[in-house]
Amino acid sequence: MDKTLFEILACPLCKGQVRMDKERQELVCRPCGVAYPVRDGIPVMLEGEARTLSAEERLNEAS
Repeated sequence: MDKTLFEILACPLCKGQVRMDKERQELVCRPCGVAYPVRDGIPVMLEGEARTLSAEERLNEAS
């Protein structure tokens, strides 16, 4: 994904910063506990497309 695009992206729910999980090809919002998919290099920042992070993932994100 283009670095410039990534720098301006924000979570549509809380407007907070998202971080890229390259392994899963997702943008993760820690405060909301959701991950948005990146498909073919395009972030899908829709609430209906987001997946809720598991308790384990939330704990790992916090560290």
